[in-house]
Amino acid sequence: MASSNSGGIPIKAEQDSDGSAQSTADMTAFVQNLLVQMQTRFQTMSENIITKIDEMGARIDELELSINDLKAEMGSDGMTPTKVKDEESKPADSSS
Repeated sequence: MASSNSGGIPIKAEQDSDGSAQSTADMTAFVQNLLVQMQTRFQTMSENIITKIDEMGARIDELELSINDLKAEMGSDGMTPTKVKDEESKPADSSS
């Protein structure tokens, strides 16, 4: 049922409907492609964030161990100077 004018050229209305269908298909493909790209980027970013969080957790664990080691060293080494200071002050108090 293609209508044509006297020159045999299809009428503009039919071109618009065909072009409209093609335009709709193109737009659908474009949007689907865009959504796939967005999903891929989101997935990549999510994986990167999770990796960074895991790395930060490992660093925090290392810091906690270092702090506990320092506390232990200060506990064993820190007591000696305190005792020495106390002993030095006791003779001074008893000689007065």
